[in-house]
Amino acid sequence: MSNLNPLNAYRETNIKTASQGKLIIMLYDEAIKQLNSAVSMIENKELKVDAINNSIIRSQEMITELMVSLDFEKGGEIAQTLFSLYMYFNRQLMEANLKKDPEPLKQISQMLAELRGSWAQIVQTEKGGTARTGGVNIAG
Repeated sequence: MSNLNPLNAYRETNIKTASQGKLIIMLYDEAIKQLNSAVSMIENKELKVDAINNSIIRSQEMITELMVSLDFEKGGEIAQTLFSLYMYFNRQLMEANLKKDPEPLKQISQMLAELRGSWAQIVQTEKGGTARTGGVNIAG
């Protein structure tokens, strides 16, 4: 079936061969993309309630994936803090979805972008061979 759609086959291969750090970045990217899409629809007065709802829910799904990937044993306080932050994000997204309010979506998108940037630096450091071998693995 993947031969019928080369783009889907490429995406599937990209996900299957990605490192743990790259997968986390991909989750952030998708969450941010979905939030930005919802903001755009709301601000452009495109009252596509289903599409807005789906974008916000998709973002919540990405955040939930980030939550379940946390390793509390190895990540300790950092993992606990991220978990609390992700819970906050999902609560805010639920409220913003009900009200179709773009402001919380923008704020969460910005915070996710900052977290994504931190993960990108970690992944880059690991690629450069300067990462500590006994480092904290908060993502499981």
